[in-house]
Amino acid sequence: MPTIGDVARRAGVSRSTVSYALSGKRTISRETRDRIDRVIAELGFTPNAGARALATSQTMVLGLLLQFHADEFAPAMLQYVLPVSEAARRLGYDILMVTDANGAGAIRRIGDSEMVDGIVLLDVTHDDPRLDSLRSVRQPAVLIGLPGDTRDLDAIDLDFSAAARQIVEHLAANGHREVVLISPPHHVVERGGSYVWRFRDPAVERGRELGIRVHAYYGESRPPAVQTSVHRILDAHPSATALVVHNDATIAALPAVLRDRGIVVPRDLSVVSLYSRDFAEEFSLPYTAVESAADTLGRRAVDLLVHRILDPAKAGPHAVQFVEPVLRDRGSVRTLQG
Repeated sequence: MPTIGDVARRAGVSRSTVSYALSGKRTISRETRDRIDRVIAELGFTPNAGARALATSQTMVLGLLLQFHADEFAPAMLQYVLPVSEAARRLGYDILMVTDANGAGAIRRIGDSEMVDGIVLLDVTHDDPRLDSLRSVRQPAVLIGLPGDTRDLDAIDLDFSAAARQIVEHLAANGHREVVLISPPHHVVERGGSYVWRFRDPAVERGRELGIRVHAYYGESRPPAVQTSVHRILDAHPSATALVVHNDATIAALPAVLRDRGIVVPRDLSVVSLYSRDFAEEFSLPYTAVESAADTLGRRAVDLLVHRILDPAKAGPHAVQFVEPVLRDRGSVRTLQG
């Protein structure tokens, strides 16, 4: 098992420098910290949590709060759990995953009892009832998602508005003038999932600006309602030439639905969506899509949180960070003539 001495020798620094990098007790250069982080990853070095906790008054544990709703598509949430866990482990932290339905109470419990050094919050809603509790505990927190009020909190999310505009512009450039959009279920909107309207509304607006008619619908999250809703929506718009899917359960089921209808993509219908590379591989999705950036969001959230834990004076003011969308063209959009 590698030791702190092994890390120091490989990184070309002293043991004390490695110790400072791990504890944050002294400031070291970004270049040196990055070199030490790389060596830690290469060697698979794991700091002694007990010794480090005594030396730094830290638990070396991050709280990860999320809720799995029975009426939602669980794999979509799991996309974010793994990158958060891997990023934490890379920096020497363990994860305490909390799924208590009483999220506000859970935050106060793990915060007041000093069980964690910081908190990552998933499944963020517009008027999230957990935010006041986050502001009341001493530990810093980072949100993956955008609430209506980010006061005194760090938040990071995909720029859904830019993603919507990028997709509509891609379709417009390929000659499409009538498009169907399937959003997450209406109950997600009722719960305050702002990413729904942050994507839907700019898509409709940009379509109007470019002369594209966008028929917007809420989709479903559970079979067989998912499949039934797609059939109903496509039946209602036989002249639509493209389908935009912002609904993980729908896009996962779409290949089978289109196969049942005898639709060949992109010959008969162009398809564009929004999902992660890993999600595409898991469900064998061949469609052009904006990368949902689950990996990037998870890593950046943990890096931001740990920086605020170790060096709060230099972490700067709380802010919202948006990840710019990247469109991956997989050839599922047909270019129309005229």
